[in-house]
Amino acid sequence: MINKIKSIANSNLNKIIQVRRFIHQNPELSFKEFNTSKYIQKFLKEHKISYEAGILETGIVAKIEGKNPSNKLIVLRADIDALPIQEENNIDYCSTNSGIMHACGHDVHTASLLGTALILKEFKNDFSGTVKFIFQPGEEKLPGGAKLMLEEGVFNETPNSCYAQHVFPDLPAGKVGFKSGIYMASADELHVKIIGKGGHAALPHKLNDPILMAAQLISSLQQIVSRNNNPNNPSVLSFGYIKGDGATNVIPNEVELKGTFRTFDETWRFKAHQKMKAIANGICQSAGGKCDFDIKVGYPFLVNDNIITQNAKSAAVDYLGIKNVVDLELRMTAEDFAYFSQVSPSCFYRLGTGNKNNKWNLHSPTFNIDEKAFSISSGLMAYITLKDLLK
Repeated sequence: MINKIKSIANSNLNKIIQVRRFIHQNPELSFKEFNTSKYIQKFLKEHKISYEAGILETGIVAKIEGKNPSNKLIVLRADIDALPIQEENNIDYCSTNSGIMHACGHDVHTASLLGTALILKEFKNDFSGTVKFIFQPGEEKLPGGAKLMLEEGVFNETPNSCYAQHVFPDLPAGKVGFKSGIYMASADELHVKIIGKGGHAALPHKLNDPILMAAQLISSLQQIVSRNNNPNNPSVLSFGYIKGDGATNVIPNEVELKGTFRTFDETWRFKAHQKMKAIANGICQSAGGKCDFDIKVGYPFLVNDNIITQNAKSAAVDYLGIKNVVDLELRMTAEDFAYFSQVSPSCFYRLGTGNKNNKWNLHSPTFNIDEKAFSISSGLMAYITLKDLLK
């Protein structure tokens, strides 16, 4: 079976690379992936793969049925949206949409999943069950396309297992990585407005300084992680944005902060939310100000089912050899595939896309991949799926 999969994958390799380059060249923002969706539909139609379109307007669910479609259901997912980043790469397929770029590899995920569909189509007489291919919009924007697709009923029946792969520039092309259990953090957005009384910086006794309140707030909130959280539960509280329209001799009336809170424990997560608001309000009230502390609840933590993930890792060893399969560490980054993982046994694994000559950072204007990764991306996912179906 492996040899047949590799043969089909190799015959489709150039086609799938061209699909990726087209999508990369024509990126679209979250929930606005209209042309991307049309392009995917055109590909599926040309290859006679049935699908349903229009879920959340741009989402697509394709389907390949085996001999006994109701026997087992496996879901494979790729995200299709891009980021609001101006690409700085000097490549033939550089983004043509100003200020928008596939800087997180969703073009790779989409092309690879289309390649997987082409392979599994050739095996539909060999397995019992159904494989659904979800092309999901809006991974990069809250509340996340995964959550909204679930609310639309994309899982009208609970899958036996769900899989997704994600580019990983820290691993060289040709390798993959797995981690069982909790893998990625929850992620919440913090939007804080501190309201004081501004005026001349030389007359602080007549003011309620929101700059000082903001400084105290940022410093004090760090104690939530360092002194209230169990040290065995990794947590991060960071502010990446601060705005106060003052000057060297002007104290502003307001200061705006934006940040993120991430952790791996849902009970602690929401307890920390209340502690943040209590500390912030206390600091501002004691200084004669007010605080509007808005927390936009984001993605939950992502958990990889132990059995599903170990089976997928074993399949990867079969397909690639043990030296090309690595164990991953916890990541404080977040993924809306987490919503799928909390509904169905799931495995979210990493596809190596780097090489020793380049430092490609995710979400950066120069992000790119070593396209040698396509030599395994579609074939491996197809093999993992078939091993699951044939169990």
